[in-house]
Amino acid sequence: MKVVVIDGQGGRIGKLVVEKLAKSGQFDGEKNELIAIGTNTIATAAMLKAGAPLGATGDNPAAVNCVDADVVVGPIGIIAANALLGEVTPKMAFAVASCRARKLLIPTGRCNISVPGMNGVSIADCVQAAVDWILQNLTENFAR
Repeated sequence: MKVVVIDGQGGRIGKLVVEKLAKSGQFDGEKNELIAIGTNTIATAAMLKAGAPLGATGDNPAAVNCVDADVVVGPIGIIAANALLGEVTPKMAFAVASCRARKLLIPTGRCNISVPGMNGVSIADCVQAAVDWILQNLTENFAR
């Protein structure tokens, strides 16, 4: 399974996801890949420091890695052009939204995108739910 974690700004959400996935010991780079893509170098560095074995920055790495990803994880703004204070380029948003991967989007409320019913649910709880889903589905061929 190829999991691509995309984040911007300071990389807080991506860092949390990567930490939990890296600690699982399931991402060896052969059977299961974990790739961190930052919209800026600070976000990329945070995810690499958290344990991502591979990382890159910008919209082209996002587009290239989403093509064959099984899962893409990040804040909900990664599917909206110009979100995250303009860090999500139209190319990046299109790559994420149109790829065949399962998208696990963490609602943050900062991109003018609201998910009704999410009031009172913490980002940490959403991240944990995303990580749990990935770990439970490592052997599934759900995205193809």
